[in-house]
Formats: sequence, structure tokens, C-alpha cells
Amino acid sequence: MANGIVIINKPAGWTSMDVCAKLRGVFHEKRVGHAGTLDPMATGVLPVFVGAATKAVSFAEEGEKEYVASLRLGLTTDTQDTTGTVLEERPVTVTRAEVEAVLTRFTGEILQVPPMYSAIKIHGQKLCDLARKGREVERPARPVTIYALELLEQVDPREYRLRCRCSKGTYIRTLCHDIGQALGCGGAMAALQRTMAAGFSIDRAVTLEEAQERGEAVLLPLDAYFAAYPAYRVPSAGKEARVRNGGPITDSRVADGTYRVYGADGTFLCLSRAEGGCLTAIKNFFGT
Repeated sequence: MANGIVIINKPAGWTSMDVCAKLRGVFHEKRVGHAGTLDPMATGVLPVFVGAATKAVSFAEEGEKEYVASLRLGLTTDTQDTTGTVLEERPVTVTRAEVEAVLTRFTGEILQVPPMYSAIKIHGQKLCDLARKGREVERPARPVTIYALELLEQVDPREYRLRCRCSKGTYIRTLCHDIGQALGCGGAMAALQRTMAAGFSIDRAVTLEEAQERGEAVLLPLDAYFAAYPAYRVPSAGKEARVRNGGPITDSRVADGTYRVYGADGTFLCLSRAEGGCLTAIKNFFGT
């Protein structure tokens, strides 16, 4: 059975679930899940977890993400990107220096009002479903963190390329919209590429065509996601049995911290937290 992680360079026009459906056929495995939805117009890093590796999806969804976005000024749409219906167009007279200056207002912890065209639920209904019916409802602002926001290039008088490193839950469409509002001319997202997610950068991503051609050869082992944590090998068969039964083990030599725990044969067993010489599993990954 196929187990592992594949970093897909998602093409434009595909939903994240479209990618998962395609990979179910490629790997002949029903358990396929992605970490962090990308809109159909977006491209770039989509970490996909296959087989037993799907147990780690919740970990991967929480991390920082990085994007390169095209901001088109002078345009406001109902979707906050250029695929939507134009609500307003205005002349653009702002300079590059003015765009750079306003970006500082959108760094650190900020509040974002989620767009109507999103999968967030209000009173049990998805906002995007309500938006398609022509309805708009009040959405509470949510805190997100923008760790870095950089102007990469001025493409033309109306369009700028930005790089953004941000927390989970950040809407880059909304960021573009809000920057346009702050500049007084309106703005919408014209293109989006995710360049990093779950610790994996775009240079590690493969296309769907490559995944189809190479099959399981494109899969990274699950423990690759946890590579930042030190490895710990269980020192005895008895302690390994205890780990496999879900119990904690003791080892006075182990410093406090989080560890990748392996069995005697090198099998990745779990992610564990060590405290006071006692290792307790955070999540078990053995089995199928």
C-alpha cells in the first residue's frame, strides 16, 4: 500500500480536492488528504498525504505558509480576485513608494474579515453558498499574522508582485483587497502561487504528470515532515512493545523536547514529547 507525502505543484483551474481525487487513482489508495486548501486560480505547493500518512494532516495544516501574489490596483470585485464580477474601477495614481509604505500597516498580527467567497461556515452555512445566492452576511473579523510582506516587483502602473509569509487562515485575496482600500483606489488579487507550506518549498514540488509517471517513487516518507525534530530509537524490545501499546516509556538520558521515535528496525513509530525523562506519544504513526 502507498504511504507517504507528495508535494504537488498544483496547476491553475484545479481544486485541492480535484488533486486528491486524481492521486487516489494514481496510488490506488482511498486515504488521500491535503494540508491547506488552494483556490482553483492559485498554483503552487499543495502537500498531499497518502495512506497512513493522512494521520499527520492536522499537524501540517497549522504551519506558516508563503505566497507570491499579483495585486491589481484600481479594481474591486465580489470575490476579491480577478475571476469575480467587477464592482468598481478607479484610476490609479499611487506610486511604488506609496505601495511599499502601506505594506507596513499589514504586517504583524492583523484582523481580517473573511471574504464571502470562502468555505467558512456562519450558522451552519458556507459563506460561498450564500454568496452564490447573492446574499451577504456579517462576518466577524479574525486575527491572522503576517510575518513578512515584501514588494518584489512593479509589473506596470497598476500591478505589483508581493511576497507574503503568513499564518494559517490568512486570505491573500482579502489582503490584496484591503491594501487596495488603504491606498484609496481598490485592489484585487490577479494571480497567486504558494511557494511554501508545511515546511516544503516549491523546489520540492512535482507536477501531477510527474506523479502519474513515477507513481510511488514521488512519495516522501512520513517522517520527512517531522525532520526538524531529533530522532530517538527505542532501546529495547520491551520498551518498543510499550510504545506500540500506547504507553509512555522512561529514559533518563533524554533531554526535554519533541522527538521522532523509531523502533529497532527503523520503523517510524510516533512523535513523542519528553519531559523529566518520560516520553509520551503525541501521535502514533505505526500500523496502516
